[in-house]
Amino acid sequence: MTAPSHNAANEPASKARLRLWLQILKSSKLIEAQLRESLRAEYQSTLPRFDVLAALQRTPEGLKMSELSSVLRVSNGNVTGIVDRLVADGLVERIAVEGDRRAMRVRLTANGNDHFTTLAASHETWVDDILSSLTLADIDTLMHSLHKITDKSEQP
Repeated sequence: MTAPSHNAANEPASKARLRLWLQILKSSKLIEAQLRESLRAEYQSTLPRFDVLAALQRTPEGLKMSELSSVLRVSNGNVTGIVDRLVADGLVERIAVEGDRRAMRVRLTANGNDHFTTLAASHETWVDDILSSLTLADIDTLMHSLHKITDKSEQP
């Protein structure tokens, strides 16, 4: 099924940009919902758990809880509950930060790293399947366009 055609030439640019934003949002929500369901069905896991594991996998030495919250752009409270469950599952460990009795660093355990490697491979397969209707040329065009947005918003 193809998307309905729309003659953007007959509308103000602001209306076309608004429609684009709504389509990006709709697509993003659809992809996220499918990924959430796949994680739940195949691994009895959640997207927030996946995100925490991914952040920790990128930083083998681990992260302080505040750093992890910052990387994920969520509150410390949200991260704490997820980390507590990951520790209980043996996927993450807490390590005292030398010189700061109150601070804890969290990092993946060997089991956590193995588990994340499995999740990441499935995640890649799911995303590949969801976006399989796009050609490499489509992807290049979309990536270029989306970079224009992020580049503009990251400028001082």
